[in-house]
Amino acid sequence: MEEAQQIRSEILIERVFDAPRELVWKAWTEPGYVKRWWGAKGFTEPVIRIDLREEGRYLFGMRSPEGQDFWSTGEYREIAPAERLVFTDSFSDAEGNVVPASYYGMTGDWPLELVATVTFEDADGGTKVTIREPGVPADEDRDMAVVGWNESLDKLADVLKGAAKTHLTAEPGKQDVVITRVFDAPRDAVFGIFANPDLIPRWWGPANLTTTVEEMEVRPGGTWRYVQRDADGNEYAFHGVYHDITPPERLVGTSEFEGEPGRVTLETVTFEDLGSRTRVTDRTVFSTVEDRDAALASGMREGAVESMDRFARLLEETQRGA
Repeated sequence: MEEAQQIRSEILIERVFDAPRELVWKAWTEPGYVKRWWGAKGFTEPVIRIDLREEGRYLFGMRSPEGQDFWSTGEYREIAPAERLVFTDSFSDAEGNVVPASYYGMTGDWPLELVATVTFEDADGGTKVTIREPGVPADEDRDMAVVGWNESLDKLADVLKGAAKTHLTAEPGKQDVVITRVFDAPRDAVFGIFANPDLIPRWWGPANLTTTVEEMEVRPGGTWRYVQRDADGNEYAFHGVYHDITPPERLVGTSEFEGEPGRVTLETVTFEDLGSRTRVTDRTVFSTVEDRDAALASGMREGAVESMDRFARLLEETQRGA
């Protein structure tokens, strides 16, 4: 009887993802990836902080569709890259202080701290992820937690699909980043979305930010400026100048984040005709290797994957409506 109760009070989830272990590991441990899948369906993740080292801590903030924030925190106990991750799991407030489950209106007898173990194994060309979290109460709250985990993993599967299709190359010691992706649409359609200011807000940048196009003159010498805003009203502005516009083959221009004035990049986007498909190659050249590496460290890779995923969905929608 005691053993049966223990089974009922353990979360055990297994899922196989069509992606290599190294990529799945990154999706679990790099904030830019975690922000895209952590949390149940409809939830967003305004804050993801990870100090990935043994005894390092994490702080995750989830926001419900109704705007309520939920926080969790914990400490990493064991880290075996691409193999095993063990961490504590507690409800918390926004400052990372541990709070009881009742803080969020949950009625079950939740312990203040759980210990979760996540393992990563090769499986049929993909990766099997197993999550074990013993000690949860065997009630409706536990069932909701299982649903939340599974909905999060559904989102992770979508993130991994996009990451596998988007290839980013950044050679050590060089100043450029090259991103390539093939889209299932003819070149004219793909170029048309890239050059349409009305559609930029629907794919450019992360989905948790709203984008406003203040100006976009798609011509040689024309200028552009986009302003992004988060849920708290913070603004992040970018601007640049177009150098070359050759429809539907090429877009060349500069880009500068106004929060770091003077760090100008040169971006060249080419569109290769593959018949009914199009290969897009986006090459960004930074002023220095240090600037390039700083951009990668800040989440450029994850941001590029998310933008390309959003672009692919928009392209599919426009093609269906054509």
